[in-house]
Amino acid sequence: MKVRLNRFLAECGIASRRKSEELIEQGRISVNGNVIIDLAFKVDTSVDEVAYDGEKIKTERKVYFLLNKPKGVITTTDDDKRRQTVVDLIKTNFKIFPVGRLDFNTTGVLLLTNDGELSNKLTHPKNKVPREYIATLDKPLKLEDQTQLGKNIILDKRKSHFIDIGLVKKTNLRVVRVVTEEGRNHFVKRMFNSVGYNVKQLHRSKYGNITVDGLAEGSYRKMSIEEIEKLI
Repeated sequence: MKVRLNRFLAECGIASRRKSEELIEQGRISVNGNVIIDLAFKVDTSVDEVAYDGEKIKTERKVYFLLNKPKGVITTTDDDKRRQTVVDLIKTNFKIFPVGRLDFNTTGVLLLTNDGELSNKLTHPKNKVPREYIATLDKPLKLEDQTQLGKNIILDKRKSHFIDIGLVKKTNLRVVRVVTEEGRNHFVKRMFNSVGYNVKQLHRSKYGNITVDGLAEGSYRKMSIEEIEKLI
């Protein structure tokens, strides 16, 4: 996978992207023995040898996976009860971890990576990355409750709301699409609980602009750098 040289240096912890550009312009970075001063230069992270002031940069290549999480799988890297985890579903030699969490029986979009910087950016509340969910309720959603959920609910002693809420089909009042920028545990379920509904099924249909369209439940695929850059 090819990435811009300054991004590669930043991911390796050498310097920020802007500072990395300065190092490149100063002729302090070489790739396969050749000094690189072109800021647009891209390196192949799987084969190229990059050096800083003549010293090889040792780093683990960043990898990114998109999983359509199935029910009955734990969103963690290991489990003391020896239950299956989302990491068990991904065949890779890299030590990866999930970005955020999905409940045991929640399905849908889940990113896994070894890129801690990306994970922090996506999960930090200040970055307000939208998540879309499809919730199946135990009873039809009343219009007044839909309105309240989109405006103001007190949860954890804080004003909370869905930034968007609507029916998936007008003929089925039990299946609701919601969008939130919240990462609090069980947020969607607790929001509906607060107005008297139980969520029977929950599917995360979108994270940022990433969907699992065309990806079977329990299946995964590698993500491209271009997809990742659009996320952040």
